[in-house]
Amino acid sequence: MKALVLAVVLGAVSVYAQTSTSTPQQNTGIQNPATSPQQNPNPSGTTRPQNLSERGIERIIKEVHHELVLLPFYGVFDNLAYQVAPDGTVTLIGQVVRPSLKSDAENVVKKIEGVERVVNQIKVLPVSPNDDRIRRDTYRAIYGNDVLSQYSLRAVPPIHVIVDNGHVTLEGVVARQMDKQIAEMQAKSVPGAFSVTNNLKVENE
Repeated sequence: MKALVLAVVLGAVSVYAQTSTSTPQQNTGIQNPATSPQQNPNPSGTTRPQNLSERGIERIIKEVHHELVLLPFYGVFDNLAYQVAPDGTVTLIGQVVRPSLKSDAENVVKKIEGVERVVNQIKVLPVSPNDDRIRRDTYRAIYGNDVLSQYSLRAVPPIHVIVDNGHVTLEGVVARQMDKQIAEMQAKSVPGAFSVTNNLKVENE
């Protein structure tokens, strides 16, 4: 049975899943669900908890997603994503502007039934007036575009603008490849940005 690792980006419509046949010796950080507690007791003689079923992992994914998108300060300048492992470990990744958002994300995920452990790898972006200006200008350049303005109507616009020391990264999901290209061109037009990395996903690709 293959180990199942699911990485989810909050702006995405679909769940991105990756299966792996890695052995425990490889540094994957994921337990192999094919190894049952009865077969591999720990040195103390007690058995480890059963790994989650696929249905259990899918339930946790939905609940984590629900909790994170409802965080009061989660916005277009933040990027939250996560991985759910079969042993009940949830790894939080991404970048946020507010330190409180990092801790809030961890606190809400810890309370979800079936989550055994939370590894919080969310990066808090440095305080920078120049980065704040680039964020605002990039937001206006993207969502002020006639083609992309439709995305601004959503509660949390799906094109997230992450700025770290003058470097811009676009995260999230768009409907068409053309929209992805336009967003990149608009971001590159912003004065003062050192680089633009386009990580936008296209729906159904």
